Amino acid sequence: MHAIQVRAHGGPEVLRLTEVPVPEPGAGEVLVRLEAAGVNFIDVYHRTGLYPVDTPFIPGMEGAGVVEAVGDGVTGFAPGDRVAYAFHRGSYAAYAAVPAFRLVHLPHEVDARTGAAVMLQGMTAHYLSHSTYPLGRGKRALVHAAAGGVGLLLIQMAKQLGATVYGTVSTEEKAELARRAGADQVILYTREDFRAATERLTDGRGVHVVYDSVGQATFEKSLDCLAPRGMLVLFGQSSGPVPPVNLQVLARGSFFVTRPVLGHYILTRDELLERAGQIFAWLAAGSLEVRVHAALPLGEAAEAHRLLEGRKTAGKLLLVP
Repeated sequence: MHAIQVRAHGGPEVLRLTEVPVPEPGAGEVLVRLEAAGVNFIDVYHRTGLYPVDTPFIPGMEGAGVVEAVGDGVTGFAPGDRVAYAFHRGSYAAYAAVPAFRLVHLPHEVDARTGAAVMLQGMTAHYLSHSTYPLGRGKRALVHAAAGGVGLLLIQMAKQLGATVYGTVSTEEKAELARRAGADQVILYTREDFRAATERLTDGRGVHVVYDSVGQATFEKSLDCLAPRGMLVLFGQSSGPVPPVNLQVLARGSFFVTRPVLGHYILTRDELLERAGQIFAWLAAGSLEVRVHAALPLGEAAEAHRLLEGRKTAGKLLLVP
C-alpha cells in the first residue's frame, strides 16, 4: 500500500511516499481502509523529533474510512462499517490497523472527510471548553490562532456555552472567518499588540482564560491578559516550546497554567464516545461547522506540513490516499 514514512527526523522533506505492506489487524484491532487523514501539529512534532518517535514510522494521528477486517476479540465493528478515530499514529496511509477502543462509528450525516477533520481538533476544542476550563455565561476567553482548525471549532463551542470570545489572527481574511464562527472581537496581532488590545476590549478586566496553541511567541503576553485567578491553557506550541517559567510570575494574579493533552481527556471509552457523540450530534443538527482548508493527495504530505507550519491555513488540512 502507499504510505508516508519518516525514516529520519527533520523538515517536511523527510515525509516520503513509499510502498509498505498492508498491516494485519491484531487482537483487539480493526483494519481501516482510510478515505481521509487529518493533518495536525502533533504530526509536525513527531516528524521533527520534538515528541520522540522511533524511526521509521508512519505519521498521522487521525483518520476516517471503512472497516476492512477485524482482529480477534473485536466486537461492535464489522467489515463495511464507516468509522473515524483520533490519537493513534499511522493515518498517512491507505490502510491502518487501529485499536477498536479508539474507533467510533460515523453517523450517516457525517462523511469521511468531515469525520477525519473533526475527530482530533473537534475533541480538543470540546475538552478545552467543557473540561479544562469550563466556559459559560459571563466568562471571557481569548483564543489564539482563532482561524485555525481548533480555533474555529473552539469559538463555536464557546459561543454555544454563552462565553464572550476574543480571537487573534494574522490577516483580515482570517479575521472574517473568526467573526463568522462567532468571535465577539477579533484582534489582528500583525497590526495591534494583542495584550494591549485585550486590555482595551475588556476595559482592563482581562479574560478568564487564554487558549494558547502558539506557545513561545505568545506565552508571556498571554499571562498579562488574564483576570485574577485566570487560567492560561497551553495546548500547543506552533512557534516553539515555552522556556522555563519562574512560578512566582503567577502571583501577579494567582494565575493557573496547564498543559493539557487530548489523550488524558479520552482516557475511557465512555469519555471518547461522549465527546465524539456530542460533536457528531452538533454536525448533524447544523450547529457546528467544520471548515476544510484543503484536501491534498497523500503524496503531498510535505506540502501540507509546509502550509501548516507557515500559518498559511484557515481551517483543517486533510490528506486523501
